[in-house]
Amino acid sequence: MILAISLTWPWHALALDLQELYEQALIASRGGNFTKALPLWESILAQSPQDAAALSNRGNVRLALGDFDGAIEDQTRSIALAPEESDPHLNRGTAEEALQNWQAAAADYLWILDRQPDNASALYNLGNVRGSEGYWNEARRLYGQASLARPGFAMARSSEALAAWQEGDLAWAESELRKLVRRYPLFADARAALSGLLWRQGSAGEAESHWAAAAGLDQRYRQTDWLVDVRRWPPRPTQDLMAFLALKKS
Repeated sequence: MILAISLTWPWHALALDLQELYEQALIASRGGNFTKALPLWESILAQSPQDAAALSNRGNVRLALGDFDGAIEDQTRSIALAPEESDPHLNRGTAEEALQNWQAAAADYLWILDRQPDNASALYNLGNVRGSEGYWNEARRLYGQASLARPGFAMARSSEALAAWQEGDLAWAESELRKLVRRYPLFADARAALSGLLWRQGSAGEAESHWAAAAGLDQRYRQTDWLVDVRRWPPRPTQDLMAFLALKKS
């Protein structure tokens, strides 16, 4: 009887401890407290090393902390344990993009799209990959599909407009960006893009107005590296916005 108690009670307590750890880890991860989240996921995996979801979640945290190789390792292990789950493929693709491994990232997104053709996140991310490879017409098509698959996906619509701008379709890009600003007046991406596009077309006064709003919402749009490497703007819109900002400083 004593042996039975000693065997069953620790497993019950372990289950409760894991549940509490999971809740704490999820709260920290969702709140962006990644340095706190990482040891929590590691504690979970020390007790449950075959937990595919925990591996994927730790991979996301490692990605956020800049450990791209570690993130890919975790997502790959998660895929091996849960081969039909799409989230680890999406997450691994994001880490591969961070390393500019476009071919590997595209393969993960295409794996998802073969099974879920309307997966908006995979469509959008694949659009980012194609743009980074220089195929902006293909990127535009994918962004458009993503916005259709997920109504209200404002970033996909803004990216589609930016890709159209890159391809020389300025009238369509302006029309779409104006629609986005009307629908989402606090959406910094569309405001910043419209600033650069209007300046390019000679409407400096209106460009200034939109830039005042964009700068107040998100200062990162002043940074070329962030625009290209993180937000993934195309070259022409980036150059036009930077030229506009340079003129403002002069």
